[in-house]
Amino acid sequence: MKTYSNLTPEGTRDILFEQCRAQRKVQSRLSQVFSLRGYQEVMTPGLEYYDVFRLPGAAIPQQEMYKTTDNHGRLLVFRPDSTLPIARMAASRLQGRPKPLRLYYHQNVYRNRPDFSGRNDEAVQMGIELLGAGGLRADLEAITLAVSAMASCTQEFRLELGHARFSSALLNRLPLSSQQKEEIRATIEAKNYAALSELLDPLGDSPEVEAVKRLPRLFGGEEALEEAEAFCTDEETSQVLQYLKRLYGALRQLGLGEKLMVDLGLVQRNDYYTGIVFSAYVHNRGDAVLLGGRYDSLYGLFQCPMPAVGFGADLEALAALLPEEVKKQQVSLTVVHGEPGFEPEAQRLVSHLTDEGQMCEASLFDTLEEVKSYARAVKAEKLLAVGEEVREVEF
Repeated sequence: MKTYSNLTPEGTRDILFEQCRAQRKVQSRLSQVFSLRGYQEVMTPGLEYYDVFRLPGAAIPQQEMYKTTDNHGRLLVFRPDSTLPIARMAASRLQGRPKPLRLYYHQNVYRNRPDFSGRNDEAVQMGIELLGAGGLRADLEAITLAVSAMASCTQEFRLELGHARFSSALLNRLPLSSQQKEEIRATIEAKNYAALSELLDPLGDSPEVEAVKRLPRLFGGEEALEEAEAFCTDEETSQVLQYLKRLYGALRQLGLGEKLMVDLGLVQRNDYYTGIVFSAYVHNRGDAVLLGGRYDSLYGLFQCPMPAVGFGADLEALAALLPEEVKKQQVSLTVVHGEPGFEPEAQRLVSHLTDEGQMCEASLFDTLEEVKSYARAVKAEKLLAVGEEVREVEF
């Protein structure tokens, strides 16, 4: 019988040494960015009731969730998303707080990905939720905070900006089922022009079909917004485009023009997005490292209606962006060896040095030669031997 005692489950991996250090550095940097802007940290359970994630208009496909049951037979899932649990928490625990609520989180999420998708089933996310505030000011805050989070890790990134209602309004003009719309969203998101044409060609030629076919190509700067005007034949798309122009102009005034790109084919396939959507990308990585947007209808599903906007960032992806010298940076290490009969004194010295903020290890070896070999192997800066007196030993 094959055993798996030495393996990690598919879609997961061990995080070691420099990688752990890099993730902690990113966590510290993002925590500072968020807390200095008035955001407070919250945590939700790793296990949630399945019902949290199957609400109409915000459901996560059940095949993507890891499931279990509690001792009453009720269906639980390992947290596949952070926004929905925080909505559940805010609706049940934070209703009496003054609005807006500024929250941030650092926690793992679990998705049962298809085999060979290249994506992890377990991911560490950090993000923010800005609750109880709508309009330009709130959208600007969320996007500038996303930029600050990215800039704390790298200057080499771009931010793509779109609007969920623009693509949905165009798709609603076509005689399509919900499943067909989802398939089209997936091809638009992937910018798969050939597959998109295959899905739309059976509908014939019409201005509506041509508008949807153009969606993946409507990206760039102001020229993308100008080109999109040709497809704004109703009040909804016109209002969306005017708002995007206003938001894009405000972000350019903040000096973000070089990092900012409009992408009207950015369709974030989470059903709960109702307004702006945005993604951050870095070199040599195809997937977005940060995803966010506005979801003003979501809190109504938890009987706590209010506007909301937020984003989540992939902590592991951001940690990979740190320079190698930062990831490998170590505090100098002192090894303390107690000679026979002086073991308590050695432990006392270790406690004294660590209380002063020095990185220090107690020797667990019997002989000084063994300690020297170990000190060389771990690249210690100093070796102290404790006997009748404390002396520094060359190694």
